[in-house]
Amino acid sequence: MNSPELGNPPEVQFCFALINNSCPRNVRSVLSISAMYIVMTGAIMMTILGNLVVIIAITHFKQLHTPTNFLILSMATTDFLLSCVVMPFSMIRSIESCWYFGDLFCKVHSSCDIMLCTTSIFHLCFISVDRYYAVCDPLHYVTKITIPVIEVFLLLSWSIPIVFAFGLVFSELNIIGAEDFVAAIDCTGLCVLIFNKVWGVMASFIAFFLPGMVMVGIYTHIFRVARKHAKQIGMDPRMKQVGSKSKMKASSKTESKATKTLSIVMGVFVFCWLPFFLLTITDPFINFTAPEDLYNIFLWLGYFNSTFNPIIYGMFYPWFRKALRMIVTGMIFRPDSSTLSLFLGHA
Repeated sequence: MNSPELGNPPEVQFCFALINNSCPRNVRSVLSISAMYIVMTGAIMMTILGNLVVIIAITHFKQLHTPTNFLILSMATTDFLLSCVVMPFSMIRSIESCWYFGDLFCKVHSSCDIMLCTTSIFHLCFISVDRYYAVCDPLHYVTKITIPVIEVFLLLSWSIPIVFAFGLVFSELNIIGAEDFVAAIDCTGLCVLIFNKVWGVMASFIAFFLPGMVMVGIYTHIFRVARKHAKQIGMDPRMKQVGSKSKMKASSKTESKATKTLSIVMGVFVFCWLPFFLLTITDPFINFTAPEDLYNIFLWLGYFNSTFNPIIYGMFYPWFRKALRMIVTGMIFRPDSSTLSLFLGHA
């Protein structure tokens, strides 16, 4: 038998050595496999812990029981489920290039993958709507963004992705017209989601481009309104009185922080998901010739958005840092901890 150590090419390895028509495995070096497991496991753990802190903080502290935070809580739950239900199995499939969990669970996993990722993106979209009313119409914010409105947001964020994901995968509408390609690559140990030309475009539009365009439009408008408010404050004659410089400096600092936050929100979202959905659209038009490793890289880049969400929507808030300290130090186990204030300037 030829040995890979002697410089000869390694023999083909299969996912199931004793089963006919088994899929071949990608042969990787031990170093590559170790590095991939470390990076992906680290991403999974960060996603679990980060979103778990958000969930515990908002559910435990009564001061955080606001309509906006209920939306953030639901998004953290979505990202938490993604890290527990989807990402570990995707990790094994990406590294081993084999699916060991059966055809039925392959469909369930693919459905949950689409559903949870789309739900997370929908939450980001509705959070931008919430921020729009908070910044652009603050006088009517309390009457516009109420618990019933948030319930509608949550219903849409969960129901549409569930129907869309499970309906698409189990009806197999996504492979109509691509049956010959699916049959050609079919083997035991394969779990891939193939989109035909129509559904490659439609799925990407529903899951990413539509909510993405809404987010870009809303945040662009918020940015313009924030700049307009800052200019109005700067031109206010009352700002010429004593302390005007400090007030203007504070206003400038607030605008700068808001601009930075919005830039990070949109930048991370687009950076994480745009490559994957562009590949989803283009792959059917290039006869599914996109490399498997490229697909996995873009998929995990999208997963990382769920890792960054608790950082973006959590660590930018002072109350989150205080809640994190109380959770880590065990202060939340005190009888009166749920009623403690997490905001500066409050008792």
